[in-house]
Amino acid sequence: MCADMQTRYPHKNIRLDRLRYIGQNSYFITFCCEGRGLVFTDAGAAMRLIENLRATSDIYRFAVYAYCVMPDHFHALLTGLAPTSDLRRFAKNLKQTSSDDHQKRFRSPLWQKKFYDHIFRPTDNFAGAASYIWMNPVRKGLCADPRDYPFSGVIRGRLENNGASAGRLDTRVEA
Repeated sequence: MCADMQTRYPHKNIRLDRLRYIGQNSYFITFCCEGRGLVFTDAGAAMRLIENLRATSDIYRFAVYAYCVMPDHFHALLTGLAPTSDLRRFAKNLKQTSSDDHQKRFRSPLWQKKFYDHIFRPTDNFAGAASYIWMNPVRKGLCADPRDYPFSGVIRGRLENNGASAGRLDTRVEA
């Protein structure tokens, strides 16, 4: 065997310093299904993910200002409610709890190993990010009006209470 083939390369760390993920910060996150599988075309699977999101947001003290479960991925707009709110622990727990049932049923991973995150700055458009999340099913042709999509909404919080940039405010009933 060639010596080059035995070389191991470390995984690239895509995260910032861990302290950037703790506290009362706001985040946009995306989890993608392993192999971009269409797992959440099943309404039961989508609803289980939403229930896991609700429970995990309570445990780790996050407001979920916007979420959307798409057939092959998931978006959420979150804000830590406490100085101890930890996005990395939140994400790890949500991925683990939501994948338990899938792993048992299909003997395959639900999520890709990593996830996308964006830490909001004071100048970022929070309402615009929420609109992007809710418009996702419209852009993909799953519905004509985002209010008709059954797997998106708000779990806790209102955009106007965030102090973020002005924009489309949420008029939905909290889930």
